[in-house]
Amino acid sequence: MSIYFTKNFQRAFGTFPLTGDALRHALELALDAGYRAIDTAQLYKNEQDVGATLETSGIPADDLLLTTKVMHTHFTESQFLDSVKRSLDHLKRDRVDVLLLHWPPADGDVQPSLALLREAQLLGLTQHIGVSNYTAAMMRTAKALLDVPLVVNQVEFHPLLNQSVLLAAAQETGIPLSSYCSVARGLVFQEQLLRDIAQKTGKTVAQVTLRWILQQGVSVTTMSTSAANLRNNYAIDDFTLSAEDMATIDTLTHSCVRIVDSKKVPWAPVWDTPERA
Repeated sequence: MSIYFTKNFQRAFGTFPLTGDALRHALELALDAGYRAIDTAQLYKNEQDVGATLETSGIPADDLLLTTKVMHTHFTESQFLDSVKRSLDHLKRDRVDVLLLHWPPADGDVQPSLALLREAQLLGLTQHIGVSNYTAAMMRTAKALLDVPLVVNQVEFHPLLNQSVLLAAAQETGIPLSSYCSVARGLVFQEQLLRDIAQKTGKTVAQVTLRWILQQGVSVTTMSTSAANLRNNYAIDDFTLSAEDMATIDTLTHSCVRIVDSKKVPWAPVWDTPERA
């Protein structure tokens, strides 16, 4: 079982794009709501704020799952480990719980950065290692190259995007998926189908969406600055969607809405689609 599906870590608080006081306030609300998995990254420029907030939270580090990610521009021998050590300084930790490669390298050759990630783990800078935004082919390559399991591939995952290829790769490789853009930056709230299921189940559209993700074996990352929304997003373990409701929501994946595309991230890989599989 993935570390993200234990100890209530299957629901993570994502910190992008918050910084400063806004980050500290939202993270305090998230911790109060019950979140114990916290997601940050070098690219977010908020590791210091995350570290300071967690240090004063009164919550033991052993009760938290803290994830950070290495920027793709640091995927060199001269920069990688130094950047991780800076992250640890910012986060006020001797090691992070999970260290991810934030994006695949622009040239698509994942071997060098995976080797550096594994070196960071061997040096004790992180307990677990993982990746994000990897394609199915990259997941298979990583599985073949590494002598330890990757605990996650963090990817865009929501009901408006068909990620069946990555789900199959997760089953094949044993590398679990975790979601970001879990509510498609709010686009799911426009879907009448989801509103109908929410009304039927007595839940919010966000809760239905996040439950659909969880029931596929994908852990969830969400961000909000609202105490009410944080509580609702966390409270998704007291109901189960029926097989009929799951199948109905599945029909929305044909919308093929991708929030983080190559226009936003020019170095993004060529994404998997069922048509390309």
